[in-house]
Amino acid sequence: MSGFLASTREVGLELTLIDRTLGGVSWIGAWVIKFAKGVIEEAGKIGLFFFESIRLIFDKPSRFTEIIRHMEFVGNQSIGIICLTGLFTGLALSFQIYLGFKMFNAVNMVGPVVALGITRELGPVLTGLIVAARAGGAMAARLGTMRVNEQIDALDVMGVNTKQYLISPRIVAAFICMPLLTAVFDFVAMVGSWILCVRLLQMDEAVFWQKIRDMIDVKHINEGLLKSAVFGIFFALICTYRGFNTTGGAKGVGDATNQGVVQSMVAIIILDYFLTNLIRFYYNMMGIS
Repeated sequence: MSGFLASTREVGLELTLIDRTLGGVSWIGAWVIKFAKGVIEEAGKIGLFFFESIRLIFDKPSRFTEIIRHMEFVGNQSIGIICLTGLFTGLALSFQIYLGFKMFNAVNMVGPVVALGITRELGPVLTGLIVAARAGGAMAARLGTMRVNEQIDALDVMGVNTKQYLISPRIVAAFICMPLLTAVFDFVAMVGSWILCVRLLQMDEAVFWQKIRDMIDVKHINEGLLKSAVFGIFFALICTYRGFNTTGGAKGVGDATNQGVVQSMVAIIILDYFLTNLIRFYYNMMGIS
């Protein structure tokens, strides 16, 4: 009798464990479905926001003056931090690659490898992250403050198309300035690489530049510039969307700014992977080596 009770108790424990396991799995599944649904809905709203804002670029009255003003903010005011970051990125990356190649007596390849990494990947990605944090955060904060202070509502009452006046110029400015800032980053990073390799490590300067000329093609530079233009559109879109739809007063402005910056950075890193594969696919389809 005692053996029968013991076996019954063990079966009951096993069934309880199975129920708990199934309950945990179902909870995880429900959370994943809810999260995916939320992401899809949010992506749809951002997409509609983007297409409406782009369509309004060509409407009257022209917002050319606003575009120039935002280009000055996104572009000119970012040059200092871009140069500083680019210089030390070139120095640090060159030194790490030099230490690795020194073990194989291939230090002459440091220059072209750094150039490839900077122009194709690090240049556009780091520029996108820096500008998204600096300019994108400011976009979200300014628009969010205007929203909670009802300034955007006042513009609507005055008959001003707020998306054409506030959103479109910022997206266009980011789209134009990002490739220019990336070009500056690439140039300064290669100057940093030259300083380390030629001036500090005493490598042959003629070989350094010749190896770069042999391995770097215009398509490598264009690849990075194309990526940066896409990154500019996405970080400006995400940050302006968050700022434009801010709710909840001062706390809402902080939350919108935080969400805009974080989501922009994550989007840039994810986009970099897909754009790299898309460009490789295009090269293979066109027979470009």
